[in-house]
Amino acid sequence: MEGPGAQIVPFPAAPAQVGFDRLELGRILDLYGRMVAAGLWRDYAIDFSRDAASFAMFRRAAERPAARVEKRPALRGKQGMWALFGEAGQVLKRGHDLAGVLSPLERKLLKVVESSG
Repeated sequence: MEGPGAQIVPFPAAPAQVGFDRLELGRILDLYGRMVAAGLWRDYAIDFSRDAASFAMFRRAAERPAARVEKRPALRGKQGMWALFGEAGQVLKRGHDLAGVLSPLERKLLKVVESSG
């Protein structure tokens, strides 16, 4: 429909990059801090791209990550936008909520705390 009164409605633009919101990053950093205090992790890296945001945790600098949490909004309607990857790059858990995806790391932390206490 064209004419003097026609409006052109643009498609919503895709974001330039995917990021973590304040609550998501707070939850990830809280777990990271507790793992550092337990002596399991020492470094981290954050990566933002057009398709995904990633938070990688390292035992030592200059090695592959011990774990990586990834947010991919394009998968929100499918298996969930959150994924947890292990050291070899295998998918450990996928889901729609961050807390559920982080649960294997939370359990690992509990085991370490219980065995050292």
